[in-house]
Amino acid sequence: MNLTGFTFFLAIIIGTLAITYSAARQTFNTQDFYTAGHGLTGVQNGLAIAGDYMSAASFLGTVGAIALAGFDGFFYSLGFLVSYLLILLVVAEPLHNLGRYTLADAIATRFDHPLLRGVIAVNTLTISIFYMIAQLVGAGALIHLLLDLDYSTAILIVGSLMTIYVVFGGMVATSWVQIIKSILLLAATLIVTLIVLARFDWSLSQLFQHVSAATPLGERFLAPGNHFQDPLDTLSLHLSLILGTAGLPHIIARFFTVKDAPAARQSVVTATIIMSMFYIMTIILGFGAASLVGWDRLKAADDGGNLAVPLLAYALGGEFLMAFISAVAFATILAVVTGLVLAASSAFAHDFYSHVIRKGKAAEREQMYAAKCSSLGVGLISIVLAIGAQHVNAAFLVALAFSVAASANLPIILFTLYWKRFTAAGAISGSVCGLVASVVLVILSPSVMNPDQGWIAAEPIFPLNNPGIVSIPLGFLGAWVGTLLTARQADEQRFLRVLLQAHTGMRLTQEEQRNQN
Repeated sequence: MNLTGFTFFLAIIIGTLAITYSAARQTFNTQDFYTAGHGLTGVQNGLAIAGDYMSAASFLGTVGAIALAGFDGFFYSLGFLVSYLLILLVVAEPLHNLGRYTLADAIATRFDHPLLRGVIAVNTLTISIFYMIAQLVGAGALIHLLLDLDYSTAILIVGSLMTIYVVFGGMVATSWVQIIKSILLLAATLIVTLIVLARFDWSLSQLFQHVSAATPLGERFLAPGNHFQDPLDTLSLHLSLILGTAGLPHIIARFFTVKDAPAARQSVVTATIIMSMFYIMTIILGFGAASLVGWDRLKAADDGGNLAVPLLAYALGGEFLMAFISAVAFATILAVVTGLVLAASSAFAHDFYSHVIRKGKAAEREQMYAAKCSSLGVGLISIVLAIGAQHVNAAFLVALAFSVAASANLPIILFTLYWKRFTAAGAISGSVCGLVASVVLVILSPSVMNPDQGWIAAEPIFPLNNPGIVSIPLGFLGAWVGTLLTARQADEQRFLRVLLQAHTGMRLTQEEQRNQN
C-alpha cells in the first residue's frame, strides 16, 4: 500500500465528511435538500458546475486519449467545452425561471402531465446510473492501483461515501464537495502542467517536436485521423457531447441552486472559464505523458491510457506527486457521483413519488423521507452494478449517458421553450423514442456486440460506436410526429405565458391569466 496515497485519501474523506456534517445542520426541508435553499452565488455555483462536470473521464480519460492518439484525443476536450455555449445561450436562464427542483418541474410549467413526469424521471435515473457506474469503475481501478485494495472493497468505499453525502447533507454538502474538488483539480492540473513545461524550457514547440519523435506515430501524432477514422462516428460522438450536456440532469439541477437568472448566467460563464483553462492544460498533460513516460509504457499499463496522469506525476515527482494526483482524481470521482446520486434521488422522490404516486399530496416530511430512502436505493443499485462491471469497458456507458440526454431530454427542453404547437403527447413520444433508440443502438453497436471482447460475442448490427447521429434525430422526430398527431391539444396561450416567464422571470397572476385567455 502507498502510505502517502493513503494519507491523502484519508484527508479527503475526513474533510468531505466534515463538510457533510456541517451541511446536515443547514438542511431542514426539501428546498434545502434539493437546491441548497437557492442560496449559492453565481461564482460558487460556477465552481460547483465545473466540479460536477470535470469527471474522471475528463481528468483521466481525456489526458489518456491525448497521450495515445494525439490530436484526436483533444476532440473530447473540444466537445465537452463547446457544449456550454448551448447551455449559456439557450438553456440556463429559461430553465432557472421555469423550474424549482428538477427538469420535470420546468417542463410541468407548460405540461403538468403525470405520465410525462414519470418518463422524465425514468430518463434521469437511466442517465445518472449509467454515468455513475462508469465513475465507480474508474474509482475502483484507481484505488486498487494506489492502495492495493480489492476492487469490490474500493467500490463499496466510494459508493458508501457518496450515499452518506447525499442522505445527510443534500445539495449543500454536494455543492461544497464539488467546489473544493474543482479548486483542487485546477491546482493539481496547473502544478503538473508547469513542471512539464519546465522540462521543455517553457517551449511548446519543443514539447511538440519531442512528442512527435517519442511516439510510433511520428508527425502523424499531431494530425487528426489516428483514433477517429470514421467521419460518421466522429460526428456522432460530437453531436452527443455537445448536445447531450444540455440534457444531463445533474447539470440542469445546478441552475436551481441560485436565486435568479443573472446568477444562473454567471454560473455558466464561471464554469466555462474554469473548464477552458482545464481542457487547454490537458493537451500539455497528454503530450507530456507520451514524451516523459513513454507511449509504449502507457499502452502497456492501460489500453485506454487512463493511467497516464498518475504515471506522468510519478515520472515528474515520484511517489508523493503521484499520490497527490491520485487523491485529487479520487475527489473528482466523489464529487461527480455525489451529484449524480442527488439528481437520481430527486427524480424518484420529487417527480415520481411525490407527483405521480402521491399526486402532489405528499407532506414536506414525507418527501424528505422519500428522498433519503431513494438516495440509499440509487447508491445500492449503482454499487452492485459497478461491482459486476469490473471488466467492462466503461467508455460506452458515458457515451450512452450523453446520447440518452441528447436524444430524450434535449428535444422536449427545446420544444417546450420555443415551439408553441408542442403538446404533452409530443413530449412523451419524443422522450420515449429518444431513450429507446439510444439504448437499443448502443446494444447493437461494436461497444457491446464484438466477437473478441464485447458483452455479446457477435458481429455488431449497428456500425457506429456512438448512436447520437441516429438517436438524436429520432428523438426530435418522435416529438414532432407525436405533436402533429395531437395538434388539437396544443395550448398556445399557455405557451405564451411560459415564454414570458422563461425569458423574463415574470409570472402572471391568475386574474391576468384569465384576462389573457
